[in-house]
Amino acid sequence: MNIDFGKLNSAGTVDTVLSPREIFAALPSKEAGKFEYPRDVQTQVWNHWFERRNENDLVIKMNTGSGKTVVGLLILKSCLNEQKGPAVYVAPDNYLVKQVLLEAHNLGIETTEEVDSPRFLSRKAILIINIHKLVNGLSKFGVGDEGVKTKIGSLLIDDAHACLDTIEDQFMITISHESEVYKELYDIFSESLYKQCESKACEIALGEPSTYMQVPFWVWQDKVEEISVILTKHKHTDKIKFVWSLLKESLKLCRCVVSAKKIEISPHCIPIHIMPSITKAYRKIFMTANFADDGILSTHFGITEESISKAVTPDSAGDVGDRMILLPQAINPNISDNDIKQFCKKVSLDSNVVVIVPSDYRAQFWKDQADLVLTKDNIYAGIAQLKSRKVGLVILVNRYDGIDLPKDACRFLIIDSLPDVRRQIDKVNQSILMDGDRLASQRIQRIEQGMGRGIRSNDDYCVVFLMGKSLTSHLYAEGGIEKFSPATRAQLALSEQLSEQFRGKGLEEIGEGMSYCLKRNQDWVTHSKGAVASLIYSKESYFDRGAVAIRNAYDFACHNDYEGAEKELLKLVNVTTDKSLKGYFMQCLAEYINFNNVSEAQKTLKSAVSQNYRVIKPVAGIAYHKLDYSISTEQARACSAYLKNLHGDPNKILIEINGLLERLIFSEPETFNVFEESIKKLALYLGFESQRPESVSNKGPDVLWAIGGLNYLVIECKNGSITDTINKKDCNQLNGSFEWFKNEYDNTCKCTPIMIHRSSVFEHAASPNEQTRIIDVDNLEKLKKNVLSFIKSICFKNVIHDVGKIRESLMQHKLCQADLLQHFTSKYSVK
Repeated sequence: MNIDFGKLNSAGTVDTVLSPREIFAALPSKEAGKFEYPRDVQTQVWNHWFERRNENDLVIKMNTGSGKTVVGLLILKSCLNEQKGPAVYVAPDNYLVKQVLLEAHNLGIETTEEVDSPRFLSRKAILIINIHKLVNGLSKFGVGDEGVKTKIGSLLIDDAHACLDTIEDQFMITISHESEVYKELYDIFSESLYKQCESKACEIALGEPSTYMQVPFWVWQDKVEEISVILTKHKHTDKIKFVWSLLKESLKLCRCVVSAKKIEISPHCIPIHIMPSITKAYRKIFMTANFADDGILSTHFGITEESISKAVTPDSAGDVGDRMILLPQAINPNISDNDIKQFCKKVSLDSNVVVIVPSDYRAQFWKDQADLVLTKDNIYAGIAQLKSRKVGLVILVNRYDGIDLPKDACRFLIIDSLPDVRRQIDKVNQSILMDGDRLASQRIQRIEQGMGRGIRSNDDYCVVFLMGKSLTSHLYAEGGIEKFSPATRAQLALSEQLSEQFRGKGLEEIGEGMSYCLKRNQDWVTHSKGAVASLIYSKESYFDRGAVAIRNAYDFACHNDYEGAEKELLKLVNVTTDKSLKGYFMQCLAEYINFNNVSEAQKTLKSAVSQNYRVIKPVAGIAYHKLDYSISTEQARACSAYLKNLHGDPNKILIEINGLLERLIFSEPETFNVFEESIKKLALYLGFESQRPESVSNKGPDVLWAIGGLNYLVIECKNGSITDTINKKDCNQLNGSFEWFKNEYDNTCKCTPIMIHRSSVFEHAASPNEQTRIIDVDNLEKLKKNVLSFIKSICFKNVIHDVGKIRESLMQHKLCQADLLQHFTSKYSVK
């Protein structure tokens, strides 16, 4: 006899119960063995979400590897059962879409990838898509005045932080130099760029790839109608058609950055309201790992401060895999990058080793030992190889999120150097906020995302190396460690205790320490689990209040309420104490003031420059203030005062100088800002004074050193140059800076023009000043070596308070004013 179970009235079927935990138990087809019971943290999140499920925006925070995908799928299934569909699950990319589809299949939950699927539209299946399919100017879900074309009842965005890069790209118009649009727009901006900084504008006009400039906001606002006509005319081209519908209504609130390679146009914040299917969804759930700062969820998704601060979390934060986190160059500052590369190659003979590098340029350092280099073009095939077999030493280029490397796919993970930014507007902001807390938080979050690639469940494990002296300095000397999440801080603290037992030792001994984690030594496992066992999630999320205020101001401006935007930012300016950040916020304030009061905007911008000289300069320009270095100032005494004021801790000073010297390299052109700032700071370590006149007043040299006795060094930095000779343009720039000095300083002051360049040979067409000196590759390395030796000598002996000892060491290392030019510069020649 055949029984029709469909005629039985069950009170708790998988399509009628609402509790995600009960749905999980009722799933009839879930994979045996894998899904017998949910984890405690999953049940806790489901219960907390269920209690608050009718709140419009909810943030769920769970550690990497704690089963977020299952949690998300069951939440959406609950929403469908409660008639809150259609339900959409959004992942960062196609690779993760496939993983979600597989997980849903193993659970027995019906899904589809097709937006037009009748099963999705009838609220029977969950739609699984990437963020690109949801957010683009031709989205099937509807954009702007189109209204809602495909309704979303419940929207879940998984790995929300990893989706942000894609969203930023979708809301940015990028116009290449070869495009006709570039020429039309450049003609509009050209004059204003020359007024901002003539030398940079010249470099852009001559095709210098490393130079970029932000168009002044008053020019953008004044010309926005012309810009709109040009973009509308070309809106069907590939580079514009997917973005135009997203930006056209808020074009006046965009920023524009021009370089010789491209023009980028992007908004202050993401105008997410232009996607009505998102804003009108009954329920929006944002799932993310436990990062220190969630302010970016406000700027990109428009989530309120209240929603961010009341995230749904498990009861315990200890559900994280085992990581031994080591900083070999903090354990032993004599360990070089090359030493680490050779060590990684040795380890890779037996297991997979993955190195995350910030750029193609840095990937070149590893290529001679790498078995595989993964870029955006081959990332997914490469990850599949890592999961299926031993590959060896694998280099990941600028990929800190959105990939899984579980178990043997990666047992040893290296984060090499500080992460780079990609977009030109981010490079502008990085320059403005060079030493700011906000930039530090963004970098730490990126590093922590990368560190999470190697542990994808709470029973997974791997060793993590954080390498690069700049990164080490960022964490230790500049307080970056405090910005990590609680679990990462706890694991790092335990690893540091272990590190103390091989302090000063080489990589062979460090490798022996690694084996305690990799070979699952029971004592290590016990201590490691214990370090995180008692951790709980903070009751309130930390977020960048500046980011939230900028979002609120932007929302006011989108409704043409510029006074509301001004008030919001004025409150922020008044409570901000960090000078670089205050200047940046004042620049943002001036932009909104300019819509109603042009002269007041310029006054505000002038005040902004007094706080942070790297912001946009007002129309009237900024008067140059001479570098004051008293003729009676003694170098050793100034050096001691600077070092005592810097930290007073010799270990931190040593770590920081290592980071600074690492940044003084001949490398990719786009590092010029960091290089120039490092040259400026180097003078302070030696007891001199310094400034960056071109950044301050848009005239003069890249860097100016006052070295005592009314003697100065006028320095032009060309660390990104790859030519065998110094070209006429660069020669003229140095000559011009020499003339600038003579105009600004009286006859009692003397200066020596210095060119930092790979070559000491000028091309035939160049006419260098006869006093010119060159710091080439060899001279720069010699200078770095002597500076490091000098700092070590006074730090190891802890004599930073002893002016006499410092004076003696400066003389010994040829770093006194009288010795600098003779020992660390060369004469030039002309080809």
